[in-house]
Amino acid sequence: MAKTFKLNILSPEREFFSGNAVSLVLPVSDGMLGIMAGHSPLTAAIDDGEVIFTAENGEKTVCVVTRGIIDVASEQVTLLCEAALYPDEIDAELERRRIEEAKNELKKKQSKRNFEIWQLSLNKAMNRLKVKSKKDRQH
Repeated sequence: MAKTFKLNILSPEREFFSGNAVSLVLPVSDGMLGIMAGHSPLTAAIDDGEVIFTAENGEKTVCVVTRGIIDVASEQVTLLCEAALYPDEIDAELERRRIEEAKNELKKKQSKRNFEIWQLSLNKAMNRLKVKSKKDRQH
């Protein structure tokens, strides 16, 4: 039986997941980070994107997270993120509208700060739609 670690995925809105996991793969600034039991202690920024974790029973779960932080301690991993959603919770049509709105806003002359906000909005919507589309193709 594979070694496990306690995994907590938390957002301001809810405790998204709490349980034992065998592995975790998540987006960080320079690519994807994989975590298994016994991983060395680590704190890192999480980027928007797809997270995949394998529960103790072997079931893989795919979700999408929005920026946050991961803390890896002895036998416990905590993800604190702005938002975490299962693919079934993502409204594809809403995300398509958000993408179009962000693209239109990015074409306008605006402050650097507003440009960055719209860029983040575009990235978030595109990541959610990507995870939703991938899940829909698997069914």
